[in-house]
Amino acid sequence: MAVLMPGGPVAEAVFEDVARRVEKLSSAGKTVGLATILVGDDAPSARYIRMKQEKAATLGILSPHVHLPADTTQQEVDDAVRRLSDDPAVDGILFQHPPPPQIDFDRALALMDPDKDVDGLHPYNMGRLAMSLPGPVPCTPAGIETLLAYYDVPVSGRHVVILGRGVTLGRPLSLLLSQKRPTANAAVTVVHTGVPDWAEHTRRADILVAAAGVPGVIQPEHVRPGSVVVGAGVRYQGKTLLPDVDESVEEVAGWITPRVGGVGPTTVAMLMRNTVEAAERRAAAG
Repeated sequence: MAVLMPGGPVAEAVFEDVARRVEKLSSAGKTVGLATILVGDDAPSARYIRMKQEKAATLGILSPHVHLPADTTQQEVDDAVRRLSDDPAVDGILFQHPPPPQIDFDRALALMDPDKDVDGLHPYNMGRLAMSLPGPVPCTPAGIETLLAYYDVPVSGRHVVILGRGVTLGRPLSLLLSQKRPTANAAVTVVHTGVPDWAEHTRRADILVAAAGVPGVIQPEHVRPGSVVVGAGVRYQGKTLLPDVDESVEEVAGWITPRVGGVGPTTVAMLMRNTVEAAERRAAAG
């Protein structure tokens, strides 16, 4: 039976650090602000925003919210992004994905001040990541690196296989874990379900990250015995969260994230860390 790697303790350690940094900024007269934008009434998105607002409040971070109707126009979204980018009280902006079909998420994201992009998805920040330059890193990839480090899972020199090439997870994670750093420096293979023999790759992994968003795609026969398995891909069916990794994989893996409470808590923690880091940069710049 695999050893579980829950994300809760990892997130709490990050939150404690964030709270100290927020308090230090507050003592210097600087309030930290994380603004959120939600278009429409998608239930999972609304829950996600609410959870982030509640966590921000516990850390002393102000969280102004812009909730636009489902039939809002692109111009109205663009105006909201510009307004928050220009607001000196806002250090970070989170534009909840996915918006309704009439809204071009990438266009709105490109209008955002990249230094306030706490999701790390602005083209400028993705370029920073590709070039190993400092800047906000996409939250789920950053959370995975932090989780592996917390549980002393050696990454340097090991073979990491990522099943999934999405712009929010698989692609940035491959860039992050291949960088020369003690908690990274891996040999990284990115594969996806469109590759007929993808399981041949996952079976060779020292560390397997499931990021396909296909419920139950990873079964025991897709995993090398004793390897580390991180379940990062999920899909909602109504209110039910369906993970990529089948629970039977626990019988084969050496280390594994739980089906619930694995990568999710660390993603929120990285959002808060990105926010306080953005506030610190702005405070230092005067």
